[in-house]
Amino acid sequence: MNPSGQETGKVTGTQDKDYNLIWFVEQCLSNVLRLENYIADAERTGDDELAGFFRRAQAESHKGAEQAKELLRKRLVA
Repeated sequence: MNPSGQETGKVTGTQDKDYNLIWFVEQCLSNVLRLENYIADAERTGDDELAGFFRRAQAESHKGAEQAKELLRKRLVA
């Protein structure tokens, strides 16, 4: 196992870059959902600055997911 504790193909015998992309998409979209709660919390307390910060972070996570999905789409067609 590598220092981060993640399996990199030595245990399973499979290094799967496509899986890594799928994992990345899932993490980005999970972050988008989590940030929705943070935005609501900030709005509930009237903290527009914090809500705006979380909206920008959410947009970047969504952008990352879309970019990874496009990469994955190209790789799975090949």
